Amino acid sequence: MNGSRAKVELKVMPVGTCDTLEFEGDLLVAADGSLSRTRKHLLPHEKRRYCGYCAWRGVLDSSSKRGLEISAALHRHYSKLGHCLYFDIADGSHAVLYELEGGRLNWIWYVNQPEPHLKDGSVTAKAGDEEIAKMQADAVRVWMPELAALMNVTPAPFINAIFDREPLQQLVWGRIVLVGEAAHPTSPHGLRSTNMSILDAAVLGDAITKWSSNLDQALKEYESLRLPVTSQQVLFSRFLGNLKQGLLADSPGSFPWPDAKEEDCQKLLQRNMPTFQHEI
Repeated sequence: MNGSRAKVELKVMPVGTCDTLEFEGDLLVAADGSLSRTRKHLLPHEKRRYCGYCAWRGVLDSSSKRGLEISAALHRHYSKLGHCLYFDIADGSHAVLYELEGGRLNWIWYVNQPEPHLKDGSVTAKAGDEEIAKMQADAVRVWMPELAALMNVTPAPFINAIFDREPLQQLVWGRIVLVGEAAHPTSPHGLRSTNMSILDAAVLGDAITKWSSNLDQALKEYESLRLPVTSQQVLFSRFLGNLKQGLLADSPGSFPWPDAKEEDCQKLLQRNMPTFQHEI
């Protein structure tokens, strides 16, 4: 890959072949996700950052008799389930609950733990029976009975390790430009990853239209507009995760939420996300 000022030269080998294909163009837009190979080519020594916790995740199809019972119980306690996301905070942990299309119940439980061993850069791992049993027993101890019951009956819950990366100093290398998760992999707590990617595309498209005869100036404008915003949003999402997981407390992993001050609770609000009010 060569992203000189005037053009981009790219060599690729399609999966399952030994053939090398060569391409040349004016611009390469790298939108290849949080494990971007383009970014790795540009920054070969950069590594992703483990956030200090994993998420247990699962989805329950509530069409069965037991599923319908659990769904009904949850709707009694979470009256707007199906219309919003619910966040439950415990000591050094938090959980997310929301309803998907078709009445499926999606839940996430963030647990502080050492970084797990993952294969080939993956972010998920299959959980063993003993791990699942321990998680389910812990759920009964930590969460309200209805939420714990959901976690206990959901088939095949799995582990999702949470990563982000340090904000970059640039998004453009000659005629190569990073967008979306390739540019700013972020933890999920800010709920902005998709929005960030859409805005990257919109701003880049507007800049290219505006500077149609000067592509380098268009890329410069894109970088100047998006780099400061996305960097702040990555760091704020990291802050939210650390706050909810008790990692900012005097004793990391513990936070006395029952005794929290109003100012502590205000820090949890999504509207504190930088530029949030300008993006909705």
